[in-house]
Amino acid sequence: MLKKLIKTSLLLLTVAGLSSCVSDKQVVEALKKNPKALFEIIEQNPADFMEAVQKAAKSAQSEMAKKREEEEAKKFEEAFDKPLQAEIRKDESFRGAQEAPLTLVEYSDFQCPFCVRGFNTVKELLKKYDGKIRFVYKHLPLSFHKEALPAAHYYEAIRLQSAEKAFKFHDEIFDNQRKLSTGEPFLKKMAKKVGADMKRLAKDVKSKAVIERVESDIKEAAKFGFQGTPGFLLNGIPVRGAYPIDHFEKIIAKLKEKGKVEL
Repeated sequence: MLKKLIKTSLLLLTVAGLSSCVSDKQVVEALKKNPKALFEIIEQNPADFMEAVQKAAKSAQSEMAKKREEEEAKKFEEAFDKPLQAEIRKDESFRGAQEAPLTLVEYSDFQCPFCVRGFNTVKELLKKYDGKIRFVYKHLPLSFHKEALPAAHYYEAIRLQSAEKAFKFHDEIFDNQRKLSTGEPFLKKMAKKVGADMKRLAKDVKSKAVIERVESDIKEAAKFGFQGTPGFLLNGIPVRGAYPIDHFEKIIAKLKEKGKVEL
């Protein structure tokens, strides 16, 4: 019985990497002298082995999660010292107050289901911080969403006619996102619904200005490390993913605490 306990202890030390009375070196030396002992211990004590593995895995997962949390907290704090600067172009279209203290920039994909969540969060923020926030919509159509890029071109072509109509088109696409898979017929239908000049649209949607504007957004998103959608910058603080409104409120509270914004 004592011999079995010694062997089990050796196994636990080996698997979990823990030692109090026995050093790691002693464990390694023992296994070098008799490498088959480890397999014998596993065969003789399968329950102990599985328990040791499970405990070690659980401990490792916990440590990794804690490390990730610490890294994220550090990045969060550092973001306020080095905010990212999105380009706000002279002809930029805004939702909300144009001179607002808060600027929310989104890099989005019209066909991404998570961007629908992002869209809903943006609406909440615009309502809650009415007069204090402005919203800029930018494009990050992902390659595996084949209708996302054409939709981005349609949006920009309509925006050349009217920012208001472009935002209505934006809303219609996200409110009816499942129909986007039908392609251009749906895009044309939505463009007509918002009152776009269809003849001008047909010309502008293929224009160099529209294509380059979308490409510019994609490059800017890549520069900031946004690989998925949606991605946001709230006064330069990055938000990677479709987080609920309370995450953005946490950023706003931190901006106020650091004296970087007054609301």
